[in-house]
Amino acid sequence: MAPSLYWWAKKPHRGTPVVVKMENPNNWSMVELESPSEEDFIYPNDAIPKGCRNKNAKQLTWVLLLKAHKAAGCLTSFAAALFSIAAIVRRRVASGRTDSTDKSSTENPTIKSRFYICIRVFLWLSLVLLCFETVAYFEGWHFGTPDLQLQRLYTLTNPFMVKTVFDSLYSNWVLIRVGYLAPPLQFLANVCIVLFLIQSLDRFILCLGCFWIKLRNIKPVPNQDLADLESGDGDGYFPMVLVQIPMCNEKEVYQQSIAAVCKLDWPKGKLLIQILDDSDDSTTQLMIKDDVYKWQQNGANIIYRHRVIREGYKAGNLKSAMNCSYAKDYEFVAIFDADFQPSPDFLMQTVPYFKENEELGLVQARWSFVNKDENLLTRMQLINLAFHFEVEQQVNGIFLNFFGFNGTAGVWRIKALEESGGWLERTTVEDMDIAVRAHLHGWKFIFLNDVKCQCELPESYEAYRKQQHRWHSGPMQLFRLCLPSIIRSKINIWKKVNLISLFFLLRKLILPFYSFTLFCIILPMTMFIPEATLPSWVVSYVPAAMSFLNILPAPKSFPFIVPYLLFENTMSVTKFNAMISGLFQLGSAYEWIVTKKSGRSSEGDLISLVEKPKHQRGCSEPNLDGIREEIIQQEHQAFHKKKYNRIYTKELALAFLLLTASARSLLSAHGIHFYFLLFQGISFLLVGLDLIGEQVA
Repeated sequence: MAPSLYWWAKKPHRGTPVVVKMENPNNWSMVELESPSEEDFIYPNDAIPKGCRNKNAKQLTWVLLLKAHKAAGCLTSFAAALFSIAAIVRRRVASGRTDSTDKSSTENPTIKSRFYICIRVFLWLSLVLLCFETVAYFEGWHFGTPDLQLQRLYTLTNPFMVKTVFDSLYSNWVLIRVGYLAPPLQFLANVCIVLFLIQSLDRFILCLGCFWIKLRNIKPVPNQDLADLESGDGDGYFPMVLVQIPMCNEKEVYQQSIAAVCKLDWPKGKLLIQILDDSDDSTTQLMIKDDVYKWQQNGANIIYRHRVIREGYKAGNLKSAMNCSYAKDYEFVAIFDADFQPSPDFLMQTVPYFKENEELGLVQARWSFVNKDENLLTRMQLINLAFHFEVEQQVNGIFLNFFGFNGTAGVWRIKALEESGGWLERTTVEDMDIAVRAHLHGWKFIFLNDVKCQCELPESYEAYRKQQHRWHSGPMQLFRLCLPSIIRSKINIWKKVNLISLFFLLRKLILPFYSFTLFCIILPMTMFIPEATLPSWVVSYVPAAMSFLNILPAPKSFPFIVPYLLFENTMSVTKFNAMISGLFQLGSAYEWIVTKKSGRSSEGDLISLVEKPKHQRGCSEPNLDGIREEIIQQEHQAFHKKKYNRIYTKELALAFLLLTASARSLLSAHGIHFYFLLFQGISFLLVGLDLIGEQVA
């Protein structure tokens, strides 16, 4: 027999050798390996064309083993992640900490639970209908919009044609759907679609305006060249500037904000810094006083103020500071929140725009973020805020000379504040309030997209949720209060239309209304009432296009476009609830909770808290030795303070509702509707279990 017929016979080596590096039987890696090609299976070993290499059986075996190992590793990682998530969910359910047990909320529990009760009732009704529709599906009743023919329906609902009790019940249910439920639902859906298209058109026009600004390189131009400011106090434009930092129990971030404003490039004799501390914690007060004293010893013109009667939140704090007798000596006031760190040339870049421009009341700078890549939640916020500043603020500032003041990183002409009525405590959005009143008095605003002020984004969903509630309930309070003033004001009709129709109604009321109603209520209802429909372009194409426009100012966030779309719909619950609270003056409309900061921009700087200040002759240091140890202990306790993730009942209820609707959609093969409901339900589930944002072990 020919030697080639025996597999044990020695043959010359063909193919690439397999080299495997093994540290132990459970840990090995491939060094060199070529996968077999189709030719290896076509040609036998002795019939290989010239120029082709053949792989032996060992190579094929190692390829299969390595691929199986990789697949097993992926499955193991996926299973480990699922078990980890399951363990987290089990712990959170066992702890029983929900948003309803949040003691920091001042909302009436009865009012707070109404919205959740409505969702819960709708959920149970949907579960019953899902069971009903499932039985009907297996019974052969496949009624949807495409195949709903009235003649066929009349035949099947004829009492003489019905064979079972279930058939009778289901046929009557179909008749009720067709005659009574579908028409009003379709009408509401059409109204929401029209609002959706109007709001999408508004956003598209804003993007066109931003594109035009970029194309024509349109920018505000100061009347005084910035280079002239470096010529000295005598030749430059250096008006008297008051800097205010309102804060309340924000010991994580006060150090870097005080340090930043004390390093501003401005003549010391024409700059006064006010630290407006509303903290009710005595240790925090002592820490801030200590830091202010340190900068006083270093030559900064800085003072510390603490109110005895703490009313009106931030607006009351600013109003109290402006009532000081020495404030009348200053022409401008720059305002920074406790987590903001302006660059040393901030005043050099903003104040010159006021020179010889007596109609200018506000110069607003853009925000930048020190923790924008911290987690998925901060990345989502970056997309929203980048669009807000790059598109909304810039376009409105260029074409209308008006936009909503952001409450910080801005410089006001004090005369504009006084003529507009000053700071009022009537809403939780005092910044928007003063901006609207100043606009009604004829003052103009400038937005500087190129001037940025560093700050911090909330990293936990709890903090972000409370911030968004205040940002969306306050404008509705303000709209109720300002509507008569807008109508009676002497501004032209176009500005009145812009304020009422665009600034308040379209962007503050209609947006959260249709976003929640259309995608969280109407869409799942159309799964159980298929006679009312939502076109595919409403469910997917237009939202995807709008998300693409939103993400253009932050192009590096493009990989997060799908999570962003789902997360925005998820946040519509909080925004809708806040909008209703503000519009109808419910209990939560007046709720003000300071956004929790992590102080990431001040990491590594805590040691400066206990540095000995430089003594100056004639100055006496207060007795701070006794409190320094207490400050360090408080910092240590705050670092190790235990925090909790919560379960959010409204988001969880809507998650189960959407997942239930996706199951019903699967029976009817709705296609894109099923995928949208499925992924949107998963998004609500992740948010409801607080799995997005900061995670606490």
